[in-house]
Amino acid sequence: MPQLPSLPTYHAVEQFVLSTLCEAERLDPMSTPMFAMPLTRSGQVCGLLFEIQGPRRMRKQAVWTPEENRILFYDTEGKRYLETRLAMGPTVMDLRLHMGQSGRAA
Repeated sequence: MPQLPSLPTYHAVEQFVLSTLCEAERLDPMSTPMFAMPLTRSGQVCGLLFEIQGPRRMRKQAVWTPEENRILFYDTEGKRYLETRLAMGPTVMDLRLHMGQSGRAA
């Protein structure tokens, strides 16, 4: 049985996602821009969409859902190529605090 990663902080999740997205394309995580966009449900942040951009308009994405403790990775064609379950990760409340949202979005 594979060991599940433990990523207790937002920064740990962010670094894991960046290195995983860069790995398949052999990109340098230190020079690859990554953007994070909040995903909302009923006006509240419930996850994040991460995206890297590489040479030749290459884009890869990952979706992190703290409620499910998993990260889904998508290739340049939008096909899921990897799912990572977390042994431990930040909670939805941790994410909302990080994003500056303690309650409902306006």
